[in-house]
Amino acid sequence: MELINNEYILKEKSFLVSETDEKGIIRFANDEFCHFAGYNLNELIGQPHSIVRDPDMPKAAFKDLWETVKKGNRWKGFVKNRTKNGKFYWVFATVFPFTSNDNQKGYISCRRRASRKEIKKYTAIYKQMKERE
Repeated sequence: MELINNEYILKEKSFLVSETDEKGIIRFANDEFCHFAGYNLNELIGQPHSIVRDPDMPKAAFKDLWETVKKGNRWKGFVKNRTKNGKFYWVFATVFPFTSNDNQKGYISCRRRASRKEIKKYTAIYKQMKERE
């Protein structure tokens, strides 16, 4: 894991996965998600997914995410996450709503590395959005 100016850079083939219930409470996280977030699995299970929310993220981005997935649709977007030690990392996330065989509803989030170009673009967009909050 590479650290540059307080930012952890995901590897080219990094694939971070987490599962939450309908309220965004973490039920599962893969080893790679735990590694980059800086938490062990036991620290994450039962916590709101917002535990990794970076304060630079505009509220409108998560409002859009929740409105989209609650309608049963897939959401895609760029997210800046905060690590346990206060550093950050960027991802391109896809969030899928699902219903299990025993009728439990929830969300699966799959994340990959965002490019430097995408990070630059969304840093500027999110900064403008935060200024309007």
